[in-house]
Amino acid sequence: MGKRETEASLRCMELGIERTTMGLNLVRLSEIELTDIIVLHNDPRVLRHLPLADGNFDEFECARWVESKETQWEVNGYGPWGFLINGVFAGWGGFQLEMGDVDLALVLSPEFWGCGRAIYRKIIEVAFKEMGFESVTALLPPSRVRADGMLRLGFQAEDQVEVSGTIFYRYRLWAPEQRQRKG
Repeated sequence: MGKRETEASLRCMELGIERTTMGLNLVRLSEIELTDIIVLHNDPRVLRHLPLADGNFDEFECARWVESKETQWEVNGYGPWGFLINGVFAGWGGFQLEMGDVDLALVLSPEFWGCGRAIYRKIIEVAFKEMGFESVTALLPPSRVRADGMLRLGFQAEDQVEVSGTIFYRYRLWAPEQRQRKG
């Protein structure tokens, strides 16, 4: 773990969410200030892992983007949330319909990168215990060089897929009861 990652993990531990998710709130993206989302989506450190983004994410684009994410909830009954850690916007993520699968997204502000595991645990718990999904997928761009972390979380590498002309690596995590049937 690099110095930055260690500092981020320590910050999340200080905030009390590394072992518990008590300081974490999942809220609809429409409840997040657009300026917070705009800052996140224009951060070059975040953009490095969002190959479909162009770095020109203004208020108009953000409002359209939030509306499209809210539509996921209306159409599919699930969608992405905004993550608040002790009341501070940390990023967004959750589930989106992607190529017929429930796809997991997790986009965090660099100041909260060390909090990803705790946030992941919470949203996976919601996926399998509350929403009853059989599996979720995750699409990672080639820039994510530490994709072995997906395997440690229980995901299985599936294949490469193309989204809007960009290649992603697809991973799948089966619900615990599905893993037992397949194992």
